[in-house]
Amino acid sequence: MVRIMARITARAGGDRQLRAVLQDLLGPSRQEAGCVSYELFQNEDDPLEFVTVEQWSDQAAADAHLATPHVATAITLASELLAQAPLIHRFTPVVG
Repeated sequence: MVRIMARITARAGGDRQLRAVLQDLLGPSRQEAGCVSYELFQNEDDPLEFVTVEQWSDQAAADAHLATPHVATAITLASELLAQAPLIHRFTPVVG
C-alpha cells in the first residue's frame, strides 16, 4: 500500500478556481486501477491550502495515476493558479 499526501497552495484569489480543478480529479482518479482512496481537503484556517490524501495498491498504480490524461489536464489548468509547486510526500505505515 502506498499513501501519498500532496499539499497544494493557490495564489491569492485563485482558491475557487483551483478547488474546481482539484474536484474534477476526484471521480476519474477514484476509478483508476489500484486506487484505494482519493480524498481532497481544503484548510478551514487558510482557504488557499488544499491537501489530497491518496491510497494506492502499489507504487506502479501511483505512478500510472500521474501519467493519466486527467492529471495532465489538471496540471495545465492549475499551473497559473498555484502559489508554489505542490509538495508531494509518500508515506508508509509504521508498525508497532
